[in-house]
Amino acid sequence: MLTSESRLAGIIGVFIAAVVWGTTGTAATFAPALSPLAVGAVAMGVGGLMQGAIAIAAIKRQRRLIAHQWRYLLTGALAVAVYPLAFYTSMRFAGVTVGTVISIGSAPLLSALIEYRLDGLRLTKQWMLGATVGLLGMVLLCFAESGSHSAGGEAGYALAGILLGLLAGFTYALYSWSARRMMQQKIAPRAAMGVTFGAGGLLLMPVLLLTGAPLFAAWNNAAVGLYMALIPMFIGYLCYGYGLARIPASMATTITLLEPVVAALLAVLLVGERLPLSGWSGVGLIIFCLAIITLPVEKLFRCRAAGKASR
Repeated sequence: MLTSESRLAGIIGVFIAAVVWGTTGTAATFAPALSPLAVGAVAMGVGGLMQGAIAIAAIKRQRRLIAHQWRYLLTGALAVAVYPLAFYTSMRFAGVTVGTVISIGSAPLLSALIEYRLDGLRLTKQWMLGATVGLLGMVLLCFAESGSHSAGGEAGYALAGILLGLLAGFTYALYSWSARRMMQQKIAPRAAMGVTFGAGGLLLMPVLLLTGAPLFAAWNNAAVGLYMALIPMFIGYLCYGYGLARIPASMATTITLLEPVVAALLAVLLVGERLPLSGWSGVGLIIFCLAIITLPVEKLFRCRAAGKASR
């Protein structure tokens, strides 16, 4: 059973991942010539191959265990391949903040439904309260940002962006679940994450070959591609894998609700997007959600109750 120190370390790892992931949408705006498919392919494709490369020794040691869990590997690899294509296209169609909000905001609920349906996991009242608060924040932030862009965009593109964001949220939840299931079958976290993202990266290579020519057309395109692969997708997912080995996938995906907050702040500060009061209210609710989800509220209440009973 994991200790409270291990749980805290897992939470911190996922927090770091969420912060660096929140920079991806803003970074992509500095390379407008790159299609969202190219951005997604270079980010998750190259980053995934790098994760696979550093985990090759662990993968070799546990290749038989991994082979026995091929269903989880195939599920995770396909989800890893689909996720960035849907995610970055969603942001291109619906805007940086809205695309991030829909993609990441839907993931906790979808992750919980996956765990409830496939694992029989019972969700706590604390988690449900935190998720409700976070989703309310997501709704406020989404409507605030979409309202500010409604005059300049077409409704059809916005709807397509929302649907693609939901697909991204589902695939994000799915590869988180499959990677954790592999870890629960005695596969080391580095091996589970490395083989899942390495296989997903291989699946993305044909997309990169077809769409990646503009990466070499200008220095800013190459710089954005390199940043995406190294920081959010390589270092970020190393931190996420570390955390995922120590906390449930539903908690991990809920903590990453911090990502759209970071994306919104960067969009305001660097891209020039404006966030109305309702949007800032959504940001506040998301931060409150993170406090509810991550703090040991139920344990605290039990300690207080025990203290009163002993008096």
